Amino acid sequence: MTDPHVGDHEHGEGRPSRGPLTRINAVVARLGMYLSVAGLLIIVTIVFYQVFGRYVLNSSPTWTENLALVLILYVTLIGGAVGVRDAGHIGMDSLLVMLPDSTREKIEIVIHVLVALFGLAMAYNGWILGASVGTVKIANLGLPELVRYVPLVVSGVLIVSFSIEHIIALLRGEEVIPSWN
Repeated sequence: MTDPHVGDHEHGEGRPSRGPLTRINAVVARLGMYLSVAGLLIIVTIVFYQVFGRYVLNSSPTWTENLALVLILYVTLIGGAVGVRDAGHIGMDSLLVMLPDSTREKIEIVIHVLVALFGLAMAYNGWILGASVGTVKIANLGLPELVRYVPLVVSGVLIVSFSIEHIIALLRGEEVIPSWN
């Protein structure tokens, strides 16, 4: 039997969050995951081509390693941001589950605020670093070094947005449903 004065979210069964930020973030997170998976497949193809060129053609392409390294930044940082929204990151819930619901929710809000601050620091510092090397070219690619810092800025902005979404959902007694469900 449940207490009628206690909301469902306090029993771990919050209603799904449906605000405008949630609708936008769900689409952005799904797109980010699709792009990360596509990037991973491109990385595998590039590395296969590099190995094929080195051992079969006896002529390793020079651009493959640098392009794969740039794509790894996009895949990991965008995928990591989506992991923040969809709770795919590592968490230490052991102690939180033993706390009363009101205390646990306050701590969860503090955690999301700290994650948002981290995302803000990522975006800001990625912007500063990217601007400082914007004119330098990546060897064998001809692309500006700036492309290495774009995913850091984008990921930081996404992490801030996803954290705000979680904070709003917690304050409303709602639950953010993963976009890949």
